Amino acid sequence: MSVMSQHTAKQNFNTQIHEHTAYMPIDATCCVHLLRTVVFKPYTIAMMLTVLLLWTRILLSSSPAIAQFDPFLVGPLLAVNTAEQDRIILYDVATGSKRELNFGRFWHQVWDFSPDGCRILFTLNDIAAPGRLFSARLDGSDMRELVIFDALPPERWGVWEPDWSPDGTRIAFTMIRDLRGDDGTLERNFHIAYVAPQGGEPNFYSVTGDEHNPQWSPDGQWLAYISFEERVAGASLFATAEPTQVVPAGVPTPQSTLLREADLWMVNATGVTKFRLTNFPTGSLRAPRWSPNGELIGFTYAPSANDDQFWMIAAAPDALPTQLSLGLNLTLDMTWLPDSTALLVAARDLQGISENRLWRVPLVGNADTDATLFIDDPSLNNADYPRFSADGRWLAFRSAYTLILYEIATQTPTFVDLDTLGNTPPVWSPAAFTGETNCAR
Repeated sequence: MSVMSQHTAKQNFNTQIHEHTAYMPIDATCCVHLLRTVVFKPYTIAMMLTVLLLWTRILLSSSPAIAQFDPFLVGPLLAVNTAEQDRIILYDVATGSKRELNFGRFWHQVWDFSPDGCRILFTLNDIAAPGRLFSARLDGSDMRELVIFDALPPERWGVWEPDWSPDGTRIAFTMIRDLRGDDGTLERNFHIAYVAPQGGEPNFYSVTGDEHNPQWSPDGQWLAYISFEERVAGASLFATAEPTQVVPAGVPTPQSTLLREADLWMVNATGVTKFRLTNFPTGSLRAPRWSPNGELIGFTYAPSANDDQFWMIAAAPDALPTQLSLGLNLTLDMTWLPDSTALLVAARDLQGISENRLWRVPLVGNADTDATLFIDDPSLNNADYPRFSADGRWLAFRSAYTLILYEIATQTPTFVDLDTLGNTPPVWSPAAFTGETNCAR
């Protein structure tokens, strides 16, 4: 992106903060200049007083607004975007207060915090183009575009599902590029890439062009992701293709049906070591989730579309995957208990319960019979996107699009206000966050 286009982008993504007025590049010299240039005629006196009053209000609002009007965030924090995706909300669990950030007329998607919790990581996009990646302070200031890519026009590339490494050295993401194929048509490619936290040109981890779901290990040394491949369908969804048959002369060659299926891969942070972690002959997996101790990766495996099972695998070469459920269900999302002893899964059609509930899935046994409801409260139905706070005290999740804050020790749910309705995951501030007052400026 050229300097001019970067400047234009910064203008287009001008930050507006609802709870307080954004800083403005204005000082008292503007008022002195106004007094020097105004011609004093009777009918201008009222206008001049009005203008002076306006400039006074602007000057007052240009001082640090958080200190005057907006309390500093204490934490832990939950970051969500609204159902309209027109702003990002930071909810302070300690105080019950919230802060709304709006970065222009774009779709907002918040993904992560920096490892110290002092910045948020988010994408902005409109209908015409994929998202662009940004970070900003918790008050919306110091907004930075992080990925610079001049090889394609701006409308032909973008960024999705970024993840900030826990050690703070890299931000991994799925790089989206519309590249021309051999026939001249545009084909959408997806590669796993990364940039430094300060931003810059992307570096690429993957090469096949259909990779997704990058997830850093808890120590930031390894990255798990999924890579899709295509195969010719066999006699059934569970069969590989039969050997190619000779087509008699004069008979049209039948068109093969290609199935697109994913397996799990790992690459170290430097990109030197990469290996395939699973190799299912049929079926597809998605949503890898690291255990907090960094030893295991849970994932959803689907033998066929919308028929899911719970699996896990050790994060090591030549590891064998372990099946945790035999029957088929519909898995919406999963995470790990803070002590790494079990998975917490949002699933439906499990053990005769048709609606999606939160299930504790043990690492030994069969979840079809051994999984238990983590929250046995029918009013908290249609559950999705479970996420534990860094200290394990709280669980945040969606229940019928409402954000629920659940205190583990007291088993007490809190319904967060309607402004946080949505269908995207809540994002917790990291353990290192000790309050906004401790964030360097």
